[in-house]
Amino acid sequence: MSVAFTFPGQGSQAVGMGKELADTFPEARAVFQEVDDALDQKLSAIMFEGPEETLTLTANAQPALMAVSIAVMRVLEARGLSLKDKVSYVAGHSLGEYSALCAAGTFSLADTARLLRIRGNAMQSAVPVGEGAMAAIIGLEQADVEAICQEASKGGSCQIANDNGGGQLVISGSRPAVEVAARLATDKGAKRALMLSVSAPFHSALMAPAADAMREALAAVAAKAPVVPLIANVRAAPVSDPQEIVRLLVEQVTGQVRWRETVEWFGANGVTTLYEVGSGKVLTGLARRIDKSVTGIAINTPADIDNALAELV
Repeated sequence: MSVAFTFPGQGSQAVGMGKELADTFPEARAVFQEVDDALDQKLSAIMFEGPEETLTLTANAQPALMAVSIAVMRVLEARGLSLKDKVSYVAGHSLGEYSALCAAGTFSLADTARLLRIRGNAMQSAVPVGEGAMAAIIGLEQADVEAICQEASKGGSCQIANDNGGGQLVISGSRPAVEVAARLATDKGAKRALMLSVSAPFHSALMAPAADAMREALAAVAAKAPVVPLIANVRAAPVSDPQEIVRLLVEQVTGQVRWRETVEWFGANGVTTLYEVGSGKVLTGLARRIDKSVTGIAINTPADIDNALAELV
C-alpha cells in the first residue's frame, strides 16, 4: 500500500487558479511571490485575474501550473507532511515533470520557474505558427496509430506525442501529416479524430530546437537527487540519478509522454493512491480510466488539503 504524487500538465490552467490558496495560506502566497520575483513578472496577477488568453500562452501556463502545484506542496509540508516519509514516487505530465522534481528537491523553485519559462518560449518558437499541429485519436490501439503515423509521415513529421490511456492517443507533427493521419484514423475506425487547438506540435521531432535550448538551460542549473524516485515520462520507470533525470528531461521535449504506462507501472508496483497536486483534475480522471485498482484524488483547494492531511499525516 503506497502513495504517489502526480503533477498536472498544460491544459489544466484556469483563470483564478491558486487564488483561494493565496487567500488562505501564507506559504502559498510566498510561493507565488518567489515565482513572480524569479520571472520578474507579476505572473500571479495573470493567474488570479487573467485574461485567459495571456494565461494560456505556453510561456505563462507552464510556470503558472508549477507554481500552484508547489504552493499546495508547501502548505502540506508546513502542516506536517514529509514527502520522503509518506510518498513513494512522484511523476508529472509533460511540464508537470518539472513540478514533480521541484517538489522532490531536484530543482529550486526559482530555477524551476525560470526553466519552465525558457521551455515555454523555446517550444513556442521552435516551429512557425500554423506549420505544426496535434490531434487526439480516440478508440484505436497504439499499434494502429503508430502505423497510421508512419504512413502519414511520407508527407512530413508525425508521431505519437501522448499516450493518455483510456483509448486516447495524441499525435503531433507537421500540419499536413497530422491532418492526413487524422483522416486515416477515421478510416481505420477511430471513434474520434479531433484536431487540437494548440500553438505548437509538442512532443514531436519538430521540437528539436527546444530540446537543444533545454539541454543548455538545464546544464546551467544545479540538480540534486530527488528525495523519492521520479517515474519519468519517456521511460515510464523510476529514475533518481540527477544526470539521468536531466538527460530524460531533454529527451521528453521531442519524446512521448507515456502516461498510460506510468499509471500501469504504479498499479503493478503497489501504489494504491495517486494524489494529483495542483490545478484541475485531469490526471485523476485519467487514472480512473487506466487502472481501476488505483484511486486518484485531486488536491487543489483548502478542503482538499485538509482531507489529504487527515489521510497522510
